[in-house]
Amino acid sequence: MSTAQSPAVPMAGSSDDPTAASAWLTPAELMLLGAIWGASFLFQRIAAKDFGSFALVEVRLFLGSLVLMPFLWRARSLFNLRLWLRLAGIGIINSAIPFVLFAWGAQRAPAGIGAIANATAVMFTALVALIFFGESISTRRAMGLLAGFVGVAVLASGKTNGVSVWPAALAGTCASLLYGIGGNLIKRQLVGLPAAAVAAATLFCASVFNAPLALATWPSTPIPALSWLCGVLLGIVCTGIAYALYYRLINRIGAPRASTVTYLVPLFGVLWAYLALGEPLTLTMAAASVLILGGVALNQQWSSLKRSVAPAR
Repeated sequence: MSTAQSPAVPMAGSSDDPTAASAWLTPAELMLLGAIWGASFLFQRIAAKDFGSFALVEVRLFLGSLVLMPFLWRARSLFNLRLWLRLAGIGIINSAIPFVLFAWGAQRAPAGIGAIANATAVMFTALVALIFFGESISTRRAMGLLAGFVGVAVLASGKTNGVSVWPAALAGTCASLLYGIGGNLIKRQLVGLPAAAVAAATLFCASVFNAPLALATWPSTPIPALSWLCGVLLGIVCTGIAYALYYRLINRIGAPRASTVTYLVPLFGVLWAYLALGEPLTLTMAAASVLILGGVALNQQWSSLKRSVAPAR
């Protein structure tokens, strides 16, 4: 998410030996997932101006939950009323509000701004765990947090065509903060539940929450076909299918290695925006990317990552 635009959804269950898959499959799927989540910022950039934030997010939430609904149906016996109330709260924090913030930012700045800001979700997850749940943090990870937040400041200082991008950068950073909160809540409140079913449930709850706002702000003029296409792709491919692919990766290679997709999302976000819309990578965006992704690297649990990719002997 979180990463892509990807909300943080810690996974339950064990991972298989990564050598069980062919050597090319995992890199190919990571590349594909990074490309899909990077494209989500392009689709928002194109469609948000015609839909508006709430309407576009409603299309995304509804279609994304629809794709993942079979996972929820399979695990439906595990979801009681009390759990649904918890899921509703997490869905608002981890999906509804962040998606709206990214869509709002997409109307005001190049797609790359949101894609780069989205990478800070990894650092916010660590920061929230430190402040609210008392998890320890190493000096290396503290340095990563500092580098990442300096990167956010650099990103916010930039301009595009003479217009400051700080409102969009701030919106994306706030969305990533909410991903960090949501990820910690899922990790602690929804232990033992199938992650794909949890994602379907939280997306559905977020859709219900957002629906009145979407209806109240639905455009009075016809929405162009291109924007509809982008909205549909955003929901079906960038949310539903991408989440399913992410869970498939985690189940096979483990969460640490799957989380390396975080490095690919900003790169693809900038690339697609350049190819489709001619939006360049500015100097401040490049500097911010280096600082933020460097901070993400320092926050990775590299010892776990190395164990997950160690070749079988």
